[in-house]
Amino acid sequence: MMMENFALRPRMWLSGAALAALLIAGAPMAAHADTPADTLVEGFAIDDIITMDPAESFEISTAEIIGNTYELLVRLDLDDTSKVKGDIAESWTVSDDGLTYTFKLKPGLKFASGNPITAADVAWSFERAVKLDKGPAFILTQFGLTKDNVTEKAKAADDGTFVFTVDKPYAPSFVLNCLSATVGAVVDKKLVMEHLKPVTPSDDYKYDNDFGNDWMKKHSAGSGPFTLREWQANQAVVLDRNDNYNGEKSKLARVIYRHMKESSAQRLALVAGDIDVARNLEPNDLDAIADKSGIKTISAPKGTLYYISLNQKNEKLAKPEVRQAFKYLINYDAIGKTLIKGIGEIHQTFLPKGDLGALDENPFKLDVAKAKELLEKAGLKDGFNVTMDVRNGQPVTGIAESIQQTAGQAGIKIEIIPGDGKQTLTKYRARNHDIYIGQWGQDYFDPNSNAQTFASNADNSDDGPVATLAWRNAWDIPELSKQTEAALLEKDSAKRADLYKDLQKKVLETSPFAIIFQQIEVAAYRDNLKGFKLGPSFDTNFVAPISKD
Repeated sequence: MMMENFALRPRMWLSGAALAALLIAGAPMAAHADTPADTLVEGFAIDDIITMDPAESFEISTAEIIGNTYELLVRLDLDDTSKVKGDIAESWTVSDDGLTYTFKLKPGLKFASGNPITAADVAWSFERAVKLDKGPAFILTQFGLTKDNVTEKAKAADDGTFVFTVDKPYAPSFVLNCLSATVGAVVDKKLVMEHLKPVTPSDDYKYDNDFGNDWMKKHSAGSGPFTLREWQANQAVVLDRNDNYNGEKSKLARVIYRHMKESSAQRLALVAGDIDVARNLEPNDLDAIADKSGIKTISAPKGTLYYISLNQKNEKLAKPEVRQAFKYLINYDAIGKTLIKGIGEIHQTFLPKGDLGALDENPFKLDVAKAKELLEKAGLKDGFNVTMDVRNGQPVTGIAESIQQTAGQAGIKIEIIPGDGKQTLTKYRARNHDIYIGQWGQDYFDPNSNAQTFASNADNSDDGPVATLAWRNAWDIPELSKQTEAALLEKDSAKRADLYKDLQKKVLETSPFAIIFQQIEVAAYRDNLKGFKLGPSFDTNFVAPISKD
């Protein structure tokens, strides 16, 4: 391996275990170290991780970890993303009335623990997700599952047969796409039940049925090609190969996601050979390694949108004219040519390109004069002060600063409040922000995934059961919510596409969302890696096929 500018440095070879321990401890590398042949080290900004429990996690970085440590009933077919294929399910049928889905499991499957995978584990995984009622639970509860009926609606007919009953005759593709989301991960019931949360330490230990949620925050209980060895917040995630995996075993013994926030640090570590993959390179650093010997780049479009949102609890931001004014206070052209060059493209509608009914229309551009007219119409001619919560790191910090500057030209003074991913997400999910800048990735490959979150809010109360993005921003939209439901049930694809086109136009004109761009995920990697690919979603960035020369 060519190591430019490092020929005179002493080499320090570490085993995968030793390297993992060093990274988790946060110790600096005292000398240059090529990564071990059986270990993959990725530089990755993973400060958004809050929990590793698939029934609770709703973060982008964690989706990749879950995708590599768990199996599901069905999984997206990467050869044709309009379809799903069986994961632990060998086959499935749908009843004539469209309400009952019967899954036959592949025989002889095991969890990483060695416990057999049965339909009872699948049923319990559904039950714990619904009864825990965390963020991703709505993907299942939208089918009529409740805490009271889930054991009847999602049950094992026998060890190898799982039966799932929905409340309406949805398009089967929609149901199956939802089951391919990470909340559908199949969990080892026997293992997790050994780690229920103790209520009071006593001789007869009583346990609270938290379904092992406290333990699962930092452990895995799946059957994927890897298991979670350790996660230290803002330091590293370490995965070990699962030798009980039901498919082809990984050639890698270990995968380490090393938390590296700065793009330049990732670039330097990649060039030095201290990491194998750099996952968050900014445009200038991508340019810097374009001609480097021994380094390659790869990209894949993602169904991920970057946007700003205005909390409608703020009476100034709730004015329709203010909502529209912000869409004219974003310098889309400059952002496209600089901050997201090579890693995204300007896109202003809530359905990403490739989705059924997606509009490729970008009607807004920077127009300070137009924004001032709208603010004056709202009775805010002199502007106002407001805060914006921003996750540390690029490109969001640069975009926030750009908006701060252009909004200032219209008299809106924005105070940027920086924080790590966990801090900003927690505040956002509690509806305690003014303006939030962030990203949204599809939960499953169906237009309803984004339509529901941007254009539906069934209950706008603070304890509303479905925390869509519309709900997080207190946007009360009963009519749009009904239209979103109608689009979901429309069987005719052309008519369904038209409904989504109409929804996108209405959201463009009236919503508190200013969607800025669609992400193109780019990674740079050492050319001794074989089989490294980026999937169409964050839970399909699989590491098991990777090997090293």
